[in-house]
Amino acid sequence: TRLLGSDQVRDYNMFRSLVGESVEIERVRKMMGQVANTEVSVLITGESGTGKEVVARNLHNNSARSAKAFIPINCGAIPRELLESELFGHEKGAFTGAIATRSGRFELADGGTLFLDEIGDMPLSMQVKLLRVLQERSFERVGGAETLQADVRIVAATHRDLEEMIAAGEFRQDLYYRLNVFPIEMPALRERPEDIPVLLNELIATLEREGRGSVRFNSHAMAVLAKHRWPGNVRELANLVERMAILHPHGIVGVSDLPEKLVASAGSEDALREGVTSAGFAGLNSSGETEVNPAQAAPQGLPLAGLDLKEYLARLERDLIEKALDDSSGVVTRAADRLSIGRTTLVEKMRKYKLSRLQDGALENEADDGSESAPDSPHRLQ
Repeated sequence: TRLLGSDQVRDYNMFRSLVGESVEIERVRKMMGQVANTEVSVLITGESGTGKEVVARNLHNNSARSAKAFIPINCGAIPRELLESELFGHEKGAFTGAIATRSGRFELADGGTLFLDEIGDMPLSMQVKLLRVLQERSFERVGGAETLQADVRIVAATHRDLEEMIAAGEFRQDLYYRLNVFPIEMPALRERPEDIPVLLNELIATLEREGRGSVRFNSHAMAVLAKHRWPGNVRELANLVERMAILHPHGIVGVSDLPEKLVASAGSEDALREGVTSAGFAGLNSSGETEVNPAQAAPQGLPLAGLDLKEYLARLERDLIEKALDDSSGVVTRAADRLSIGRTTLVEKMRKYKLSRLQDGALENEADDGSESAPDSPHRLQ
């Protein structure tokens, strides 16, 4: 087993595809830089959705094996009776349905990296066979007699506690020691809420690059995200962004737009403000109102085909006006104050974008504020 000298440790800034700026993520990047260009086995642990495969692919791409294949296999997603064939391949006629010789993942990964995802779900009977291959660096296809060499680097991952499984007799201790030469533990998203804005920017930029829409979140919504427990971690956050982009295309998501369970998990308004402060979110003033920073609202990455700037800015302006009206219960004067523009200017913009006019209750409230109220249609400006 070859380890790098201190002068050969990879710059962990190379691992920026692991998104985040927290201490926890910087620690993971540093460990990746130390182990990437070695031949040792790596065991990546952490909850589902924390990015274990992202780490595995980074390790491969920054190793001496990067020119060869990175082959993943989910040990928990393949029926146990097929797992041996998937790993080692089979000869023609080895079993019913084996109509041709087939290479397994070890052969496909020759010279490269084999990623054994969810290794904790591998049956004990298969663990014995895997251990033999790791020890002898050779294997045979199912139904075959020819011994093949296994020139692969092993990176494994699991969300389960393998030491507890060993104590329960569900995982082999000798295999654990073979795999756990260099452990990397992935932090849960709830342990690094300060990374949520960075992750959101990256996820939104990806949507825009792929032409799948765009969306933004105001600071109240960001505070809710900071307080959520995220049992599904980054994968859950990615799903939320995609869902919001579908429901509110090119809009600005507020608290009322988020799923109820997210809002319920955030707690009180004080907790929201605390979430903004503790996670380092900007944009919430002393009155608890959302302040939109144009730099934050701007797209983080242009779509490949570019965009119509005039159309984008008009859409953004319309979304901000809608949000201001919603936050002001439809009272135009209050919405204009929130946007720091005159009431007449706001009414003109509402006509321009054909936005809904005030409801009767809002008209009365505005009259109480000493503002003039035009008897327009309660649905649209004419």
